[in-house]
Amino acid sequence: MMRALVIDDEPLICQLVAEVLLAEGWNVDTAESGEHAFEMLETESWSLVFCDVQLGGADGFAVLRRFTETHPNTQIILMTGYGSAAGALEAVSSGAYDYLLKPFEIGEIQNISRSIRDKILRELEKEEGRQTETAKPTELELVGKSPAFVEVMKLVGRVAGTNLPVLITGESGTGKELVACAIHQRSSRSKQPFVIVNCGAIPAELIESELFGHIKGSFTGATVDRRGLWEEADGGTVFLDEITETTLLFQVKLLRALQSGEIRRIGANRTINVDLRVIAATNRDAEHEVSEGRFRQDLLYRLNAVTIALPPLRERREDIAPLAQHFARRVVRQGEPPVIFSTEVLRLFELYPWPGNIRELENAVLRAAALCDHVVTPEYLPERIRYFAETHNKDTSVSLKADEDFVPLSDMVNRYLLRVLAHTKGNKQAASRILGIDRTTIQRLIKRHGLDTNGYDENET
Repeated sequence: MMRALVIDDEPLICQLVAEVLLAEGWNVDTAESGEHAFEMLETESWSLVFCDVQLGGADGFAVLRRFTETHPNTQIILMTGYGSAAGALEAVSSGAYDYLLKPFEIGEIQNISRSIRDKILRELEKEEGRQTETAKPTELELVGKSPAFVEVMKLVGRVAGTNLPVLITGESGTGKELVACAIHQRSSRSKQPFVIVNCGAIPAELIESELFGHIKGSFTGATVDRRGLWEEADGGTVFLDEITETTLLFQVKLLRALQSGEIRRIGANRTINVDLRVIAATNRDAEHEVSEGRFRQDLLYRLNAVTIALPPLRERREDIAPLAQHFARRVVRQGEPPVIFSTEVLRLFELYPWPGNIRELENAVLRAAALCDHVVTPEYLPERIRYFAETHNKDTSVSLKADEDFVPLSDMVNRYLLRVLAHTKGNKQAASRILGIDRTTIQRLIKRHGLDTNGYDENET
């Protein structure tokens, strides 16, 4: 039962992970490719597999699919130096135990191995129900690669396959509805309705009728029987956005519906059974709302079996440039050149705190991309962004007024590469992750430009 396989085409990484697992008491095999692992799989089996995503032939996701189809009890950990939030979601929701970003700490390998070892010992006699089919790719584009967002997507992948109620918290504009939809699309209810209810936009006196429906004559204006949104979502998922905006009276009725699985239309005598999953969201501190007496504690406990806290954009700045490029593509007609962002604009994006989060970034980019001639420069940005940079950090604006202010691009590349290598203490794998290029490219740049990396070369992992 304590057998592990490490699949990586980088010998140093493969050897490192194998040695850690050996020290933890595992019998370890190694493979340098997905194809080699598939050959071994015909006669061998393992409880634990560490697999790199980027392999020469079949990639880590192909390995994940093969193992979940033929050996669903095997725990797969995908490793990557080019991680993304969408990749984390795809990995975990497709059956991966975890999704590790290189460079990782030895302690991370140890924690995973011990957790799986304990799980094996606890459930040795119990057959585990594992996902055996790869979830269909979501139609949503979850753009991001920051560690904070990757961790969120890993949690989303884990809870999507359950039927647990989820509470999504986060500032306005952080993408709560997008995450709720991703959970629904990755769930067993994905072919059923996904009904969105903006609780803050419905008047308090109408929200019960909107959700639970009414019968003809139950109140003035009720001229026909009407199904509520709760019934519309039967079999699927209802997303209650801004749930903390509801009244205490409605919260009592909502709690009863969640507890009993039944609703009663306004004016009706009989109840209706409704089977659905509830995902709620709020941009407020729900615990504070409870302490202030504005939200029922028992309802909060019912809604937050799992809580997903979305980080604000200012805490995931690595995602700003990819998000901006994603939004800019929306305004480009077929056959036109892509919209690009000047260095100064990208610097302004990094400085600005984005109080409106992703929604504010989207609006700023769409405005600038629509007005510019395929190159976004500062004058096309909203005034508040330009003004913030001018008043908070005057030294950050790019001012190149004369030819002597320009330096050759190769000099800029050399300086930046050396700074990154100094920061990573010569760890080229870590540097490649920061720069978004592979390690062989870094080595080629060092050789081409004759860079002095003395003192760094001892850290090659």
